[in-house]
Amino acid sequence: MNTARALGLDLGSTTAKLAAVDGEGRLLRGWVEPTAPAMAEQARALVARAEQELGARGLPLVATGYGRALVPGARRQLTEITCHARGAFQAFGHGGTLLDVGGQDSKVIALGPDGKVLHFAMNDKCAAGTGRFLEVAAQRLQIPLDAFGPLALSATAEESLSSTCAVFAESEMISLLARGVPLAPIVRGLHRSLVRRVASLARGAGARPPLLFSGGVARNPAVRALLAEELGAPIEVPERPELSGAWGAALLAG
Repeated sequence: MNTARALGLDLGSTTAKLAAVDGEGRLLRGWVEPTAPAMAEQARALVARAEQELGARGLPLVATGYGRALVPGARRQLTEITCHARGAFQAFGHGGTLLDVGGQDSKVIALGPDGKVLHFAMNDKCAAGTGRFLEVAAQRLQIPLDAFGPLALSATAEESLSSTCAVFAESEMISLLARGVPLAPIVRGLHRSLVRRVASLARGAGARPPLLFSGGVARNPAVRALLAEELGAPIEVPERPELSGAWGAALLAG
């Protein structure tokens, strides 16, 4: 039976992710829950729960993410760039261009053959290029987020959204529905809008294959498919993309 050796906590603006690794750096367990307003208390409770379920106490812990400075007991607080790069390299075993689309920002990270960060670019100024854009749209349309991507892929047509702002895009979406435009093409157009922003960031950062994808949005099949289409190359996704940052943090703690 594998024994947990270290923990990594990615306390993001949208979700809190905790990962446990064994002595070989393998991902043993992962926990994901919505980020609570009281981040420090949530972090403490999440670590305590993990240690109880793992049957281990006092495991070394590294924190990353939006709320990393609020994590009690963390040995170090590291940036998401560092931790996502480390987690991705462990998952894929090679370098490339890592696309990380989170709830509040999007990042493009160039990884060398040894997994070292060569350079990166970030968009944290506009929600239209982040997972928050799709989350708000899904809530407004009363569609479960897990069903949003499959609905976009089911569309036989695509409705173009001209707005470059998340707020205006929502208004445009409602206007299209009021004119009787079918739902699926609108949802596909919403996904295309997000993907084009991420692809533009990637091209501006000089993205080159192989393309790697991490973050919770990587679980969305429509984003994966459209992003590969926009960038003209296949995209590799780990089994648990939402845990990449936490996994990297745990590896750096171990």
